[in-house]
Amino acid sequence: MQKTADTSRGSIAGISMDNQEKLLAESLQNVRQHAFAMKRVLDQQSVMEGLKHAANMLGELRTSLLSPKNYYELHVVVVEELHHLELYLTDEFEHGRGSHDLYEVVQYAGNIVPRLYLLITIGHVYIRANELPRREVLRDLVEMCRGVQHPLRGLFLRNYLLQCAKSLLPDTEEENQEENKTGTILDSLDFILLNFSEMNKLWVRMQYQGHTRDLNRREQERRELRILVGTNLVRLSELECVNVERYKTIVLPKIMEQVVSCRDAIAQEYLMECIIQVFPDEYHLNTLNEFLKGCRELSPTVNIRNILISLIDRLTSYSTRDQQNIPENIQLFDIFSEQITEVIKSRSTMPSEDIVALQSALLSLSLKCYRDQFEYGNKVLENTRQIFDNIALDTQVTTGTQAAKELVKMLKIPIDCYDILDVLKLNHYKLVLQLLSYRERHTVCMYIINSILDKETIIPTAEQVTQLFDLVSTLIIDQPDGSLEHSRQTITNEDFVEEQNLVARLCNTFKAINDPDQQYHIIKTCQDTFKNGGLERMRFTYPPMIMQAYALTFRYKDIREQDEKWEKKCQKLFQLSNQLINTLTKLETNDLSLRLYLQGALTASEIRSENAETIAYEFFSQAYTLYEEQAGDTRAQCASLTLLIGTLEKVSCFGEENHSTLRQSLTQAATRLVKRPDQVRTLLLCTHLFWSAQRVDESTQKSEQIRDSEKVIACLKKAAKLIAQVMDQTAQVQLYNELLNSYIYFFNQNHPDIDINVLNTLIEKLQSDISKLDSTSSTTHTSSNDGDEFIRSQIQKTFDYLRQQSQLEKFQGLQINN
Repeated sequence: MQKTADTSRGSIAGISMDNQEKLLAESLQNVRQHAFAMKRVLDQQSVMEGLKHAANMLGELRTSLLSPKNYYELHVVVVEELHHLELYLTDEFEHGRGSHDLYEVVQYAGNIVPRLYLLITIGHVYIRANELPRREVLRDLVEMCRGVQHPLRGLFLRNYLLQCAKSLLPDTEEENQEENKTGTILDSLDFILLNFSEMNKLWVRMQYQGHTRDLNRREQERRELRILVGTNLVRLSELECVNVERYKTIVLPKIMEQVVSCRDAIAQEYLMECIIQVFPDEYHLNTLNEFLKGCRELSPTVNIRNILISLIDRLTSYSTRDQQNIPENIQLFDIFSEQITEVIKSRSTMPSEDIVALQSALLSLSLKCYRDQFEYGNKVLENTRQIFDNIALDTQVTTGTQAAKELVKMLKIPIDCYDILDVLKLNHYKLVLQLLSYRERHTVCMYIINSILDKETIIPTAEQVTQLFDLVSTLIIDQPDGSLEHSRQTITNEDFVEEQNLVARLCNTFKAINDPDQQYHIIKTCQDTFKNGGLERMRFTYPPMIMQAYALTFRYKDIREQDEKWEKKCQKLFQLSNQLINTLTKLETNDLSLRLYLQGALTASEIRSENAETIAYEFFSQAYTLYEEQAGDTRAQCASLTLLIGTLEKVSCFGEENHSTLRQSLTQAATRLVKRPDQVRTLLLCTHLFWSAQRVDESTQKSEQIRDSEKVIACLKKAAKLIAQVMDQTAQVQLYNELLNSYIYFFNQNHPDIDINVLNTLIEKLQSDISKLDSTSSTTHTSSNDGDEFIRSQIQKTFDYLRQQSQLEKFQGLQINN
């Protein structure tokens, strides 16, 4: 006992972690020794001796040297051992052997801490055994605990009292007359509220005990102990007889009185958060004004932002969960809006990021709880803009600051809640977006476009497209505050390419599904906007507009019986497309423009409007001009010429004059290519321009295939001569194989000048060249590479096909070696 008395002096300050562990180990050892002695004498039915050992064990809780964490460990062990005494006494009363004066006896214990723990334990047993009136004992115990004013010891003592009283608290409207003064719900409220008040005072007092250099340590310790105080509020929320009215008139006013009066930031923040979390949503809805009024009275150093956001988020979740409706008599948005405004006014030093966070929570509430009332969301956005205008007029929020980050979060809320068509109804959304600097605006605009694409939202009118472009203009045109970003706006910058690809994909969501004229206005709106974006952006934004214009011509064709002006409208679309493509030709590469011109020619051919041939010829000639400008780039020229040949073969609106001019030009272009293999392959393609390509018959005005067998043979023979001039034997063999395949094709097409003898001649030539190639490889001991193997594989497939076809009557006389 002497050791215990000594440990009650001194303080925790200056005691190292090692000494803390040592002190805890010594205390635990003493507890176990006294507990063992207590159990032994209780087994011998010696209650008084047991109480002495219990008092000695509880004396270890008088220490002031342990940290809260270590004191908690000690307290857990002591309470666990004390539970053995409680079970023993309970068993004694159940068997009629209980002593009726223990409650008075233990009051003579020498030290107050052991005395009160024993009183609580025995009082608990007596109430359960119906030996003492419940109401009187509980009131007596909660009052007597005031005798311990040391914060740490007092908190754990009152927490033990609350634990023991949990199952004893009366939870009825009227007192049970059959039992001994059980009490009512009002007695329970008095008990818990008084205990809460005293525990909160002890908790706050910890802040001011010790040297100022230990302030941070004490604050951390207080945060570790906060759950002890919050448990009182949990007990209140568990009482079934605490209804909305009782909560509003008794519970909340008492709690708020204690919270406001303590003037301690840590306590106020935690307790307000506790109130929000432990009591039901319906209670908060009916006490909003009272709670928010209390928020305005909190200490200026309290982070009121988190408190209000927590309450708003909880009520928002309640409203959206299971489609719960806010009662009509509770103007939830108006109350929060008014109170938040008052809070901001009363706290002139509130950081701008906290103001934005509060407005964000309010915006989320308005959009989720009042989805159809856009005026609420507009009001929040308008207030936000006004607040920042009052802080610094016409000044953007600095990039990277917390306020900027909060504004970005705020602007993402409507995008997550609504589709873009509803967001466009929020007139003040753009004004808040303008508060941000270039980088944050860029982030929000990217988020908007990604949301539209993910939700597959359709933008159906030109007016809405204009509004959207106005919103995401940061990605579409150069910005005055984005001068530092201009250097990155090139095709070589991956981020810029990704950004503009998103804008291009956005254009595909502009669809006036049932109104072609509206679709035309949308395309014109896009043109008027994108022309201000610069060439590097046009590379991405013009092609989808052009393809939409082509697609719109088909829609006009489908309604040609209802719209007499459909051909004129198509003419306008082709003129617009030609203008846009002509702009794209200013870029370094002509490949994109060439493809778009060819697509226009194909579209005009399929539309077959009155001037389709003129339009298609213009587009095709423009594409051919771009091809000629590619001189010097052999690979690009060959690829472009292949596209030109393939397109002309499909276009069917040309008369003989125009078609003849074009096919002759392409055939001559094929022979002017630099590399012989390229010449051969393009010439083989040109054969189709004289066979399966279509032209319009002037007499019938119907398309028919050309079937010019002489020109086909001329191209094939010219190709054969060019193959003979190829120096590389392997390439020559490959080209002969391709020539043979062309002859086989026209033989199947019943070309009058191609028969079995012609095929046999080519087969013999190809087999001879293969043998020469094999003998050359064996002589020079050169191993075949992957390219050679590929060529042999292609030739083998050709021969396999011919062997298969040789069974048919048409191929009788075909000579091919096995």
